[in-house]
Formats: sequence, structure tokens, C-alpha cells
Amino acid sequence: MALRQDPEKQVTLDFNPGSDKQTSSHFDGNYPVDQPYDSKYPNDQPYDNKYPLEQPSGYDTKYPVNHHEDTGPGGYDPVIAQYTDAEINRIVRRVDIRLIPLCGLMYCVSLLDRTNLSNAAIAGMTTELNLRTTNPDRYSVITLVFFVTYVIFQPPTTILTRFFGPRIWLATITLAWGIVMICFGFVKDWTALVGLRLLLGVLESGFFPGVVYLLSTWYKRYEVGKRYSIFYLIGSLASAFGGILAFGLMQMEGISGYGGWRWIFIIEGCLTCLVALLGYIFLVSFPDNKKFRSIIPFLSVEERQLICARVNQDRSDADLEEFTVKRWLGGAKDWKIWAYGLCFGCATTVSYALAYFLPIILNQGLGYDTGTAQCLIAPPYVFAAMIMVLTGWFGDKYHQRGLCVAFNAILCVIGLAVMGWAYGDTRARYFGAFFATAGANANVPSVLTYQANNIRGQWKRAFCSATLVGGGALGGIVGSTVFRSQDSPTYVPGLGVAMGSQVVILLTVGVLTVNFRANNKKADRGERILEDLPSFRYTV
Repeated sequence: MALRQDPEKQVTLDFNPGSDKQTSSHFDGNYPVDQPYDSKYPNDQPYDNKYPLEQPSGYDTKYPVNHHEDTGPGGYDPVIAQYTDAEINRIVRRVDIRLIPLCGLMYCVSLLDRTNLSNAAIAGMTTELNLRTTNPDRYSVITLVFFVTYVIFQPPTTILTRFFGPRIWLATITLAWGIVMICFGFVKDWTALVGLRLLLGVLESGFFPGVVYLLSTWYKRYEVGKRYSIFYLIGSLASAFGGILAFGLMQMEGISGYGGWRWIFIIEGCLTCLVALLGYIFLVSFPDNKKFRSIIPFLSVEERQLICARVNQDRSDADLEEFTVKRWLGGAKDWKIWAYGLCFGCATTVSYALAYFLPIILNQGLGYDTGTAQCLIAPPYVFAAMIMVLTGWFGDKYHQRGLCVAFNAILCVIGLAVMGWAYGDTRARYFGAFFATAGANANVPSVLTYQANNIRGQWKRAFCSATLVGGGALGGIVGSTVFRSQDSPTYVPGLGVAMGSQVVILLTVGVLTVNFRANNKKADRGERILEDLPSFRYTV
């Protein structure tokens, strides 16, 4: 096969021996479209609907293709064409190394600071602050109030991430909540904890949706699954080893006259402030930001242009549209946005419940002593990390999202059932915690990827990140209240609610799958354009 370039007409002729036709690709710095080349419709005339283009599978002549627009995944891009595959992979790896570990570490201290109540509770806080009363259940109130402000302040945070930039915004709020966490160690009564938890919710509300939004702008749709999984896996280290860390800090009992549970808050707050400093030094902005700044040099202008070109080639939304409230709120009209939020909320119902109550269940429900209970938290989360990575890899490789979400939900139901109804067998109930923890936590990155693959547009993505994490916060409210002290040691009502939340995930994924398949078929027949892009197809 030979290629000839015509510089005047900007047409590449592809002579294919044995074929009675030649094909051409028009390009003017944008993306090509193949069309037949013969005397019937000459190349030097503009495209006309009278002579429809030969379009790839999934297009229809009902929606003619503009030569000056992105024609979808796989199209030619002059920026990408300047790089070899090896060079592109090397640049993406640099992005991975710079973003994923740091964002994961910052999320690790975020989870550690919002869920360390359970470790402090069994380390002496419950007794010293008189939290054993059940009218109201003071411990549940303290865990619950965090999510009130977390939900209320969630919506505008992705806008603030854009306005201030991820490095300034995320590092600042991380430093602020680290200081608040240190203050936890000096409270005199439980009402002071309530106030500090409300403030913690305000500050942490800006972190998770901001990071999810940031990561989604750097990667293509079938690259984010593994990245979200690794990001959340690093964050989950807080739940896995937070108990072991707390057990070590408990040994500081009596130093300077403070109880061991107080040192848990003080030392972990100091760690958070240190991580905030690392974030300020190493975090980077959005790839399309013309005022891209980084204390430590990272990627040239040309390399960032490559990142944007890859995202545009994949889904055509790397370029930021001008912000308007109408454009941002426009995503609210899409019912699927709320379905993703429902799935995320149901997933976090169990993940938060386990984070807040698993040490207590192991201690009071299964009879392990305090030190053993804190150390036994780690193995289920290690198993969860394995499932997380496996489902992320599978989803990216086979372009499956709903299947991964459903698998994790079923795994969680099995684990919860064993935890609740394997009466008299402590080992079996602890084994059930492995499946429940794995299913619930692996579904957090799975649902994140599910929604990220099926939306387009920067501000719609920002709105969806806020509503998704807001749904997760509502799940946290449920998860922080369902395991009541009076239900010990079996906690059957709480386990029943948790299982019901997973059934809701399965039903929602089923509805989305039917809808996605139907709309993809309509798009293939040319009856509908999905997400304002002819080449876009939902990932089932």
C-alpha cells in the first residue's frame, strides 16, 4: 500500500491494489473522515449531504459529519501523531506517578480523620466522655453530624476547585481539617466533639469531589478504572491500618496527662498537616489550565496539549467551557446522574458502617479484646484491595462497568449475611467481614468509574462529582446510625439495612443497563445522538 500527500488540497490518497476505489482522508489540523474517492464526488468540493460519507460502524448519514470537528474515538489528531506509543505511555506514567499516590495519600488521611472515632471509642473515649447513654445515642450523633455539613457544602466545592486550582484549594482545606483534628484531642465533653465534627464536615466536603474531578480530566474513559481503584486502595489503608496505628498511639496513655484516645487525634492531626504540605508542593492543576503552575516542574506545554488531545479524541470534553450556573445545573436534568448518586450512596452505606463500627462489632459483638479487635481490622481491607484492583483491571480491559458494580454488591450481600446469621461461630462471622468489606469498598471506585465513563462535558462532570459524593455522604448518614448499641451483639437490624442497600444497587444497575443498551442501539441506527457527540456510546 502506498501513500501520497497532496499539499495543496490536503488530501492523502490511499492506493489499494485490487480495489476499484481509492479512499481519502481530509484533514486541516483536525480529525479525518474516510469517504469514497471517485468522479461521483470529487475531493476538492465541500461535503454535501447529497453524497453521504462512508462512516464507521455506529454512525448514520442522518447526522452528517463535519470535517472540522472531532469524529470520535480513533480519529486522527496532529498533536497525538507527533508522539510514538512508547512516548505517550511514558508521559501517562509520569502523570500516574505524580497524581495517584499523592491524591491517594491525601484521601488516606481524610478517611483516617473522619473514621478514627471508632478506634478512639474503644480506647477510652466512650467512658471518659460518657457516650454510653442511648437516649440519645451520643456516639451515633457524633458520627452523624459530620455528614450534615458534608452534604450541604458539597455542591459548590468542585467550582471552588476550578476557581482556586487543586494545589491551593485541596492543600489548604487539608491543612485546616488537620488543625481541627488536633483540637479533637483537647475536648472536655461530647458536645464539643459535635461542633468539631460539624466543622470537619465543612472542610472535608471539598476534598473528595475535587480529587475525583481532577483525576477525570487527565485520563481517557477506559484508563480511569484502574486509577480510581489504586487511588481508593491507597486511601483505604486508613481503614486497614488505622486500627494498628491507633493501638500504637494508645500506648501513649498518661503522657502529659492525656489519655491514649486523645493522642490518637493529636498525632493523626499532625500527620494530616504534614500531608497537606506535601500536597501544596507536589499537586498539579488541570491539564487545560493556561496558568498551569507547579512548585516542582511537571510536563511541558506540549505534553499537556497531548493529554488534552487524548481526552478530546476519547470523549471531546477536555476544553473548559465558560462557567454559568445554568450550564452547571444542566446536569440535574439527566436522571442518570441521580442514579449514579443512588448507587454510590448505597455503596458507602456499608463502607462507612464498617469503618465506624467494625472495631466495635469485633470487640463487643465477637468478643475480641481491644488490641486484637483493632489489629483484626486490617486483613479484610487487604482482601478488599485485591478485589478493588481486580475489578478495576477487568472493567478497563473489557469495557464493563455495570457488571463490576453488580459483582461487588453480590459479594457484599454474601458477607453481610454470614456476619449476621452465622450464630455461635465467631470465625465464620469474621470471615463474612472479608466479603462485606471487599464488596462495599471495591464498589466505591467501580461506581466512580461507572459515572465517569458515561457523562461528557466539564461542568456536567463537575456537577456529577458533587452529586455523586453528596449521595455518598447520605449513605454515610445511614451507615453511621444503623448499628445501634442496643442491637449488640448481633446487630441484625443494621445488617439488614446494609443488605437492602446492596439490593438497591443491583436494581439500579439493571435499569441503567437496559437503558444504555437501548440508547446505544438507537445511536447505531442514527436515531439519537448521545451526550451531544455522534460517536459517543454508553459503557454498559
